[in-house]
Amino acid sequence: MSVYNRDSANATPGARGMIGDRAPSQTSLIGRSLAIERHLLQWVLAQLGRAPLCFVLWDGTRVSPSGVAPECDLHISDRGALWRLMSHPEYQFPEMYVHGRVGLGDDLEHVLHIVQHARRKLDPSRLTRRLLSALFRRRSGSPARARENIHSHYDLGNDFYKLWLDEQMVYTCAYFETQATSLEEAQKAKMDRVCRKLRLRSGERVVEAGCGWGALALHMARNFGVKVRAFNISRSQLEFARERAAREGLDDAVEFVEGDYREIGGNYDAFVSVGMLEHVGPQHYRELGRIMDRTLPANGRGLIHTIGTDRPGPLNTWIERRIFPGAYPPSLGEMMPLFGPNHFSILDVENLRLHYALTLRHWLQRFYASQDKVLEMFDQEFVRAWRFYLVSSETAFATGHLQLFQVLFARKGCNEIPWTRAYLDDSDCP
Repeated sequence: MSVYNRDSANATPGARGMIGDRAPSQTSLIGRSLAIERHLLQWVLAQLGRAPLCFVLWDGTRVSPSGVAPECDLHISDRGALWRLMSHPEYQFPEMYVHGRVGLGDDLEHVLHIVQHARRKLDPSRLTRRLLSALFRRRSGSPARARENIHSHYDLGNDFYKLWLDEQMVYTCAYFETQATSLEEAQKAKMDRVCRKLRLRSGERVVEAGCGWGALALHMARNFGVKVRAFNISRSQLEFARERAAREGLDDAVEFVEGDYREIGGNYDAFVSVGMLEHVGPQHYRELGRIMDRTLPANGRGLIHTIGTDRPGPLNTWIERRIFPGAYPPSLGEMMPLFGPNHFSILDVENLRLHYALTLRHWLQRFYASQDKVLEMFDQEFVRAWRFYLVSSETAFATGHLQLFQVLFARKGCNEIPWTRAYLDDSDCP
């Protein structure tokens, strides 16, 4: 199920060892770096925001931005890796790291933190980035392609995700009332917060678009007395969710449906989607909005929880290609076709990006603790890829490259809405 070749990396040496252990004869075969290569590396550094990094080539040549004191060394093992890096820095930088051909030293987190900070002022929608992203990204589009994209990520195996998610298998941003809150407590607090925002009342009907392993649907039914229809196209997740619903005696209250958002039918009091919009694509927002429109009554309301950005621009090309195929985090402006054209008004927007950074910190710590077990399931390149993904994602939220939006909406003109936000913190609320 891994996208990486098991046989090519089971014995991949450490990045520093691979450079330092090369015999002199091997170095001479590779040859000395050329002036044009050293010059083009300056362009790569410009694409990385002139980050305070020093590239150390296979012949010992050191290249860093002029006038910038480097804080970390990055080792390039061979000429082929160098030219790949220069062809598309955003994609090939992690790709060459995964294959052990670019060594980032012992502190991946520090290197990526430096790069993300340096790139904060770069335009995410600049022409070269959009063109390269269009060349490398996988499209969402048709239901068949959507299923393929979801399968490649979420069906890696429930046993894999159990190693580092919380006990309820919630794979979205948690809500930490304090930074000392446990991951389990924070995920429950997130689900409570979503339900309070929706003002769920016993006996109501809720539809959930994209339900993961079913934690939110079961939480809504158990704690708020609602009936839930939850849609998903990951069979591994649905199997887990259905087994859990039966085990907890909630299979009469929650129906888990194998189907994507386009297959939602019926009428409901509330619509909720947590962590699904990223997989839809802006070109399909009007279609999703029409589905929300036809399923909600005059007093209907809904909540969209999604990774987002400040300005329109594609997701990091490597993450979109290797980890989350077809994914696109929207800006708030890009989300508007969901609402206005379908007679919905936005009631509230909350940005939880720092909560997602902390969520990822918890996941990363658990992933580190389980690396040996992950390696037994997959291979060294898979471990490197997911380590890079989790670290770079945490850094992206911490530095503001990515946002986490919760958007609450209701029918246009509906006045059955809270007067203040006090209801979110009312301990007497169900």
